[in-house]
Amino acid sequence: MKYLHTMVRVSDLDASLRFYCDALGLEVLRKRESAQGRFTLVFLAAPGDAQAQVELTWNWDPEVYTGGRNFGHLAYAVDDIYASCERLQAHGVTILRPPRDGHMAFVRSPDGISIELLQAGDPLPPREPWTAMPNVGSW
Repeated sequence: MKYLHTMVRVSDLDASLRFYCDALGLEVLRKRESAQGRFTLVFLAAPGDAQAQVELTWNWDPEVYTGGRNFGHLAYAVDDIYASCERLQAHGVTILRPPRDGHMAFVRSPDGISIELLQAGDPLPPREPWTAMPNVGSW
């Protein structure tokens, strides 16, 4: 048995690609469109880690998706949790659970999918403005 990917349905493919690629830093591995099925699939992965993939599924006919947190969350190890959160903020992403401990943070995709960021290796020393930031919303 081998892990292949996690599928996430998205309501706006462009907004989702801006979040997952531009803000979060994932890379597009491949894209497949099905005119007959009326959907587009985009497979993403962290740079250098094509084994752990996220499949974005965009159905061309509008649907309302709720309960994105029901499955839990996606988690990524990052080299510098503070730099990652700063990049996300620069793209307009709200840090819902700031990395006060230098170890863990949570954000959400445009479709409400919870994303956990974990500092690779040991936690970084706590620092401002992160230590003073409260949690926002749910994560």
